[in-house]
Amino acid sequence: MLPFSGETRSKPFITAFFFLIYVVGVLINSSIITVICLEVQLHKPMYLFICNLSIVDIFYTSVTVPKLLHMLLSGNHIVSSAQCYTQLYYFVTAGGVEETLLFVMAYDRYVAICDPLHYHRILSQRNCILISLGIWVVAFLNALLYVNSALHMSSCHSIIIHQFFCDVKSLTRNTCKVTKMFLMIDGVEVFLFGVVPLMCTFMSYFRIFFVIFKMKSEESRSKAFSTCSSHIIVISIYYGTSLTEFLIPAYSDVLDLSFNVIYTTIIPMTNPIIYSLKNCNVQSALMGLIKEIFLENSKFY
Repeated sequence: MLPFSGETRSKPFITAFFFLIYVVGVLINSSIITVICLEVQLHKPMYLFICNLSIVDIFYTSVTVPKLLHMLLSGNHIVSSAQCYTQLYYFVTAGGVEETLLFVMAYDRYVAICDPLHYHRILSQRNCILISLGIWVVAFLNALLYVNSALHMSSCHSIIIHQFFCDVKSLTRNTCKVTKMFLMIDGVEVFLFGVVPLMCTFMSYFRIFFVIFKMKSEESRSKAFSTCSSHIIVISIYYGTSLTEFLIPAYSDVLDLSFNVIYTTIIPMTNPIIYSLKNCNVQSALMGLIKEIFLENSKFY
């Protein structure tokens, strides 16, 4: 695996960059998870889904970055087939969870704005826990089917991957023949975990905006928009980047690598920042936790 083979002089900077991104991303997402778990007022459906989003963002970076750091620090770029396909399995799982979760979060906003009287019945604590568990179970099973079909593809003589993790594009470039089964499963995968959640999200927000524009009070409209703004920003960045990466031609290694870096490391770090900046409840809970930590430390010293 040779992601930065021609950048020997820049390797210390690249290593420091990825290490910093990984540490900051894990710390910020862990803070969001801790705050939501500890703060009783955040035990609501929307924050449960935000907590799940932070978990999957840690999952994303942990699947790719530690192995990259090991290669950069040790100089050993050899990756076994077992390691490669294991990494692909967990990466596909994380992608499936995030795409489905973003739609569920859009549905949460749809129910809250368009059907507020039945919100607690539709998205009860029990239903939200079942939805969250269902998303993860389906994603793990789907990834198992997907990777199993990829294992049956025959490899060519080229064993070099110009990428910093084992993704589908890189693996298919090194195959002599892609099986019909894999093409069929890949098409179903893109449709069920890409097109369907995105279309359902669009439909949810179409209905949400229709209801918001019918509100007579400007304050009500502003409040409704503010509850959706952070989610809209996250969706726009995630799908904009992933769609661009998907449409990049197979021979554009530099562009492919650049967008993969954004898609797998930068976005997981910025998601919790967007939610914490746009949500007053998360902000106040985070500040309260930070103050409590500082007070405890000051008492200790």
